[in-house]
Amino acid sequence: METSNSAVLVKQIYQSKLELFTTKTLRDMLGAKVSQAAFFSMLARLMRQNILQKLERDKYMLAGRRVHDFRIANFLYEPSYVSLEAALNFHGVLSQFPYEVASMTTRKPVTKTVDEKTYRYARIKRPLFWGYESIQGFLIAQPEKALLDLLYLTSKGLAIVHTDELDTSKLDKARFALYAKEFPTMNGMDIL
Repeated sequence: METSNSAVLVKQIYQSKLELFTTKTLRDMLGAKVSQAAFFSMLARLMRQNILQKLERDKYMLAGRRVHDFRIANFLYEPSYVSLEAALNFHGVLSQFPYEVASMTTRKPVTKTVDEKTYRYARIKRPLFWGYESIQGFLIAQPEKALLDLLYLTSKGLAIVHTDELDTSKLDKARFALYAKEFPTMNGMDIL
């Protein structure tokens, strides 16, 4: 019986067109009533068979697929959007490629390491959790918001801005000014 349930789950996984899964999503896909022990036994088998790769507790990825690091960042810790140096690099404002994928969240700050890649989540107040968009299946800050997030964290002593590495000509100055009005005073920082 477990073998047939496992085959059903594999079929559902591939038909779903998803690449990232929670334990709940996988359990819902199975649809059949199986014991918790049997379900986790199936998950272990799917990992041994290289169908699923475990990212962390209750989070899996379709093995062998190249999933963008930013999609993984959004998936590992919700709600979050990619920001700071990672977003600035993505938008061409920062030429240096960051060593970690940094995101903003309304939850407590955490750092996670998955497959030797570091994902850092900085906390921002809920009223400042905006200014991001969906691109290529992940949430990422608009360049102006990413810079403001970085300046905000710098004003709190939690980050450092290397202005000599920024190409601010790629920013929409009007949008930056509009967004900046929503932020608390940042000790007179003037970047543009």
